[in-house]
Amino acid sequence: MLRGLPYLGRFAFGFRKPKDRVLGLDLAGTVEAIGPKVTRFAIGDAVYGSGRGSYAEYAVASEGKLAFKPEILSFEQAAVVPVSAVTALMGLRAGEIQEGRKVLVSGASGGVGSYAVQLAKAFGAEVTGVCSTGKAGFVRSLGADHVIDYTREDFTDAGPYDLILDIAGNPSISRLRRALTSTGTAVITGGEGAGKLTGGLHRHLGAVALSPFIRQRLTMFLGLVRAAELQDLAPFIEAGHITPTLDRTFNLADAHDALRFLEDGQVSGKVALTMLA
Repeated sequence: MLRGLPYLGRFAFGFRKPKDRVLGLDLAGTVEAIGPKVTRFAIGDAVYGSGRGSYAEYAVASEGKLAFKPEILSFEQAAVVPVSAVTALMGLRAGEIQEGRKVLVSGASGGVGSYAVQLAKAFGAEVTGVCSTGKAGFVRSLGADHVIDYTREDFTDAGPYDLILDIAGNPSISRLRRALTSTGTAVITGGEGAGKLTGGLHRHLGAVALSPFIRQRLTMFLGLVRAAELQDLAPFIEAGHITPTLDRTFNLADAHDALRFLEDGQVSGKVALTMLA
């Protein structure tokens, strides 16, 4: 989205330039004004969720994409929950997560992956996280039972798994299948380095097309932030089963530095922008 890649994504985000001039989806803050049809919130309520142009002092969001901020979280912590945590929750649900299942999470140190590890543990699964060497300790701190350093090991050698949440990298469908049990499920929600045109979407679609003809289940999904999922996350947050992994906080004026820090690939978890002193 930042770079206009893959090109296929420009159908949604703008062909020659971004449709939205201000970046940002996640947000947390205090309601300053409401539209005439809003019934769930009032001015002064502390909320979090997804909106448009949230890298700003004020942002607009629809009522259906907001929920009351969990009291246990600061605004900075709450602001890094919505898109990543909802995506992790929807991915695990798409994979029909159950207690006792062996689950592999690729990209376990990233925004979505850090929540996926914590949620899978909360569901009672045995979790393996895949990450780089320097982030192994971080992934263990999230509660992962096992950690695979992708620079040294191949996750296909450590299976089989009942569920793979494929967030990072670009493993072939054949590799995913080798790492699954005979009736396991792979949920594809990410992909990196798969070309400027489709960004690996052909891999997602190919997996879905193959799935009806094999015993294993291959699927994908589109993560959308809605009030229902935010409310479903609240009990996990309040019980301490998931904690936002906030690596660093930047002032809004330093948003360019925050984006460079993010793109550098050294972030463990999430980064937030704040207007608070």
